[in-house]
Amino acid sequence: MRKIIFIIGLLLIGFSAQAQKKKKNAKVSLDVDGVCMMCKKRIEKAALNTKGVKFAQWNVKTHELKLIIDERKTSVKAIQQKMANVGHDTKAMKAPKEAYDNLHPCCKYRDEEIQEDHKAEKK
Repeated sequence: MRKIIFIIGLLLIGFSAQAQKKKKNAKVSLDVDGVCMMCKKRIEKAALNTKGVKFAQWNVKTHELKLIIDERKTSVKAIQQKMANVGHDTKAMKAPKEAYDNLHPCCKYRDEEIQEDHKAEKK
C-alpha cells in the first residue's frame, strides 16, 4: 500500500513539474496602442528584435499584437518593455514620455485629435 501511495505521489510531482515547463513555441497576445501603418512597422520590428520572439503581427484596428515566443529565452514582461521603449503603451506598461515624444506626429495615439483623424481615414 505504501508503495502505491509513493508511486502516485511521484507521478503527481512529475506531472506538476512538466506543467510548469516553459514552451518553445508559446502563443501570446498583447494589446499595444498605436494608430497607423508606421506604428505597425515599429511595433512588429521591436517585437522581432527581442531575443526569443519568432513571429509578430500587430493589427491596426484591434491593436492586438500576436506573437510566437520561446519562453525559455524571453518573457511577456520583456516584450512589453520593448514596446514601451519604442513609444507604445500596453495594458501593463506605459511608454516613458521621452519615448512617446520621439514618435512621428502621425503616431501620437494618446492625442484624441490624431485618433479621430485616423478613424476618418478608415471610413
